[in-house]
Amino acid sequence: MSGDRVFSVTDNAHLLALDRLTGKKVWDATMGDIKDGYSATAAPLVIGDLVLSGIAGGEEGARGFVDAYRISNGERAWRFWTVPARGEKGSETWIGNAIDHACGATWLTGAYDPALGLTYWTVGNPCPDFNGDERKGDNLWTNSVVALDVKTGGMKWYFQFTPHDTHDWDANEPIILLDESWEGRPRKLLVHADINGFFFVLDRTDGKLLLASEMGKQDWTKGYGKDGHPIINPNFESTFEGTMVCATGTPKWSSSALDLQSKWMFVKLSEGCSAVRKSATPSVMGQRFFGGSFGTRGPGGQSYIHAIDIHTGAKTWEYPMLSGGFGGTGLLGTAGKLLFFGESGGTFTALDSQTGIAVWHFETGQNWRASPMTYMVGGKQYVALAGDGGIFSFALSQ
Repeated sequence: MSGDRVFSVTDNAHLLALDRLTGKKVWDATMGDIKDGYSATAAPLVIGDLVLSGIAGGEEGARGFVDAYRISNGERAWRFWTVPARGEKGSETWIGNAIDHACGATWLTGAYDPALGLTYWTVGNPCPDFNGDERKGDNLWTNSVVALDVKTGGMKWYFQFTPHDTHDWDANEPIILLDESWEGRPRKLLVHADINGFFFVLDRTDGKLLLASEMGKQDWTKGYGKDGHPIINPNFESTFEGTMVCATGTPKWSSSALDLQSKWMFVKLSEGCSAVRKSATPSVMGQRFFGGSFGTRGPGGQSYIHAIDIHTGAKTWEYPMLSGGFGGTGLLGTAGKLLFFGESGGTFTALDSQTGIAVWHFETGQNWRASPMTYMVGGKQYVALAGDGGIFSFALSQ
């Protein structure tokens, strides 16, 4: 929202401005054409007199971007392309023909630092997902976070979590900004739990890597070097026969939470291994295309809530989710040391955020998608969660 206007995207890649009192459409901006694979999914981000939005279409060949529009009239102020055009800076990291339909979607809402005048957006995977034969190189700026000047859309810095991704490890997971002492001096930090199995801490002023820590079982890399690049294990890339790869990563949509007192970040993890196969089948523009598939599943498959010390990357506690597998909602932490989330089996759960011990369960039989929220009415705090059958709201009491 901004003033009397409400902003929303549509699944055919339009950005709408509505009058919040009447619902009347004020303006309608077309971000991309569905014939080119474009769609949109996430909430827009209002910054001053601009409203920003990313796009989806990461398996349909759509070239990713972040757009900024003027709140007053819907005029586009700037666009940042997440994949360079041929001949532009960064295009040297795309060797082959895939650069023309290279994806790099921006389907999760970004973040904003008003002091630095920067907005931060995570970028999705390159296309085709599992076959990198026609896109040799690091494939910038896919699988990255980019820091953009809010006024111009110019990129100040980037950090790539997974160069030359061939496993659909897009970086569209939540980022959290905080100001915190780091190794004895104040730093402006960006923290991010990535689906490639690593927890990252960056300096958000310049993108310097401060910490890259394993969140669980993974076998694709020996870790990250001082240059910020992963040290890749041999025989890791996808093959036509199938290559078994293990990683413990974060679900893509789900919100994370942060306790500002303990400096612990709470993330939902899903572990597992699978044989990744690439395919030589050509893509068809505008149709979903992966260039391969996840094949035989290996060991694992459990989902957890982890508490991670942001200064060390160490796990402080672990909660195995009741339903075992992937699914459920994001996380909501409160100052009262509670952590709320919906489990994929339909249970609404509260944990003690300092111990990871469950203090409350409520069975609903719902399929959760939304994340919990909290609000105050008449001096009393409530926590609510939306499900298929309605909205469930609970009062918190001591």
